[in-house]
Amino acid sequence: MTSRPERGLHIGDEVSDALERGIPVLALESTIFTHGLPRPRNLVVALEAEERVRAAGVVPATIGVIGGRATVGLSPAEIQRLSTDDGAVKLSLRDLPVASAKGLSGGTTVAATAFLASRAGIRVFSTGGLGGVHREAQQTFDESADLPTLAALPLVVVSAGVKSILDIPLTLERLETLNLTVVGYRTTDYPAFYIADSGFDVEYAAESADEIADIAAARDALGIVSTLLVANPVDADRQLPAEVHDDVLARALAEATERGVTGHDTTPFLLDFMQRETGGRSLDVNVEVYRGNVALGAEIATALAARA
Repeated sequence: MTSRPERGLHIGDEVSDALERGIPVLALESTIFTHGLPRPRNLVVALEAEERVRAAGVVPATIGVIGGRATVGLSPAEIQRLSTDDGAVKLSLRDLPVASAKGLSGGTTVAATAFLASRAGIRVFSTGGLGGVHREAQQTFDESADLPTLAALPLVVVSAGVKSILDIPLTLERLETLNLTVVGYRTTDYPAFYIADSGFDVEYAAESADEIADIAAARDALGIVSTLLVANPVDADRQLPAEVHDDVLARALAEATERGVTGHDTTPFLLDFMQRETGGRSLDVNVEVYRGNVALGAEIATALAARA
């Protein structure tokens, strides 16, 4: 009789201890190193993120699935295993039960990571960019599971907005419909991942991690159960130059149309095109975005823990 994989949620000892003692914890996703970055840079970035979080006095909780077990607080060995596993799958929230039953290993998307972080009792999550509404969604109904998932979870999520390959104005409309509060970090310009200003605005800005923690506390006191989204733009001197970005994106979209690339193949096609045509500069921006979001997430986690 074959043994079944262990099911349910596993919380690592360090993370569990920190949550019990009121030490700040920051959730981190795993798709950035299973699917988002090439080897060996993926492992370097993943371990560096954990080191940066620890240096800020916060416990990192990298989240992924190992052999069917959803784990909040992967060990360095588990991070290395996932980052070098050719069979690692990309797991959204809907995929978690299948992964558990079949004993799969994989990286968790924003939706899956957010859900597992919330289940564990973690309040802050840093990622690179959110999923959103895809271009031509009026015909395809292609919208990321990130949005409705975050609408039902009382988290603070730090991102650099959504990637510019998506339909940003439609995404902002959906965020409003789903009652997801959005604040820009020291700006009302909504970022578009690779660039600091998408050309679209949000209504509110927060000037510090303490102010963000105040907003989250007010949300909780009102009994609102939805994520507070913090839009943290990449530093202007580290963004992809706007003229380069606009030119490459236009060509990427045109080539995708010409080749008939649709559905779930669209995003990886466009991102690969961006990386190739910018000579890897878009990848460098990706890493800078993540570093900035991790640093801000650690500050917010500390500010929230101080209010507990």
